Amino acid sequence: MTDTPGWASPGSPEPPRDDARPPADAPAAVPGPSAPPQGAPAPAPGWSGQQARPDWSRPAPGGHHPYGWGAPQSPKPGVIPLRPLGLGELLDGSVATIRKHWRTTLALSLGIAVVEQAGNVAAQLLVKGKTGPATQVTTMLASMPLTVLLGVVATALLTMVVSRAVLGQSANAGDAWRDARRRLPQLLGLTLLTGLMSGGVVLLGFSPWYFYASGSAGAPETEALLFLVGILTIPVGFWLWIRFSLAAPALMLEKQGVRTALSRSRRLTLGSWWRIFGISLLGEVLTFIVAMVIAIPFRFAGLVLGFSDLDRQVDLSSAHEPTAMLITTAIAGIIAATLTIPFRAALGVLIYVDQRIRREALDIELARAAGLAESGATGWGDQAGRPPARR
Repeated sequence: MTDTPGWASPGSPEPPRDDARPPADAPAAVPGPSAPPQGAPAPAPGWSGQQARPDWSRPAPGGHHPYGWGAPQSPKPGVIPLRPLGLGELLDGSVATIRKHWRTTLALSLGIAVVEQAGNVAAQLLVKGKTGPATQVTTMLASMPLTVLLGVVATALLTMVVSRAVLGQSANAGDAWRDARRRLPQLLGLTLLTGLMSGGVVLLGFSPWYFYASGSAGAPETEALLFLVGILTIPVGFWLWIRFSLAAPALMLEKQGVRTALSRSRRLTLGSWWRIFGISLLGEVLTFIVAMVIAIPFRFAGLVLGFSDLDRQVDLSSAHEPTAMLITTAIAGIIAATLTIPFRAALGVLIYVDQRIRREALDIELARAAGLAESGATGWGDQAGRPPARR
């Protein structure tokens, strides 16, 4: 049994079933400048009256030409070269996606950030005048559903934008919505499931310590032991986070179901966990730094504007911030999210593309969709059109 995805392309009218497979006797397409693909014709620009789109669910046969001195130059129709990517190329491709398609990426992230910050401000106003840790938890829980929903929408829409940016194609918000809307319910279910698996393990690990510490006075040794048990569940949560980090792009681009998308992520991350973890962690650190650089001046401005309420600003038991601080924090959050949401989404999709290029020669399929395979500009295969040996 294998979980190789079915034959699908983004934007098709109906998603295929998880168990959809190509016919066993279907002829394989042979890439190369002198051997045109057999079977179904390769997509060309103008497919279905729109731009060409790759068959993301179809691994290309063969492997890759070794890269290095003497190797053919890799084609770059879009924001990344079509070959296995290094760390710098992944980060540069994420920034290039925002820079080259800024109207769509920044407009989508700005709208999502405004709605999210409006929800946070509304949650703060609901607990105005109340104090205590329980109030802070109530504020967080009140804004969490909106935050999750907006995160799902951002992931879905920006995944479609990045998938076209890889091919050098542009997509407006309407194109992204038409491609993504049918997958939103499944992506929401996938997001909740992966969140429960990774975050739920950590929450479950710390639960005994929390209930023991909040009860009657107990032995310090027991409390320390239970806290240690909770600490040990954090690596498990990180492991699950990376294990299923590629499930969302697999679900959106391959049009897979939730279970198959999880299985696809598991297979794509197998043997590359540490590499994906390092890149993902670096991306999170960079977005945090950007958010802090933006937030610090606005927090300072809030302190200056609300100097008369300084006693409440330093009162950690109050969940309600002064109006000046609340407004400046919201503005900083909107600016930071507008820049970091598309970067984080682009990096996740490009990691997925890179893993499929390394394991399944997806670059051949992408070059074909970009119109490069027919012109012989890909640099794959030998002069007879045979694909090189798998790397």
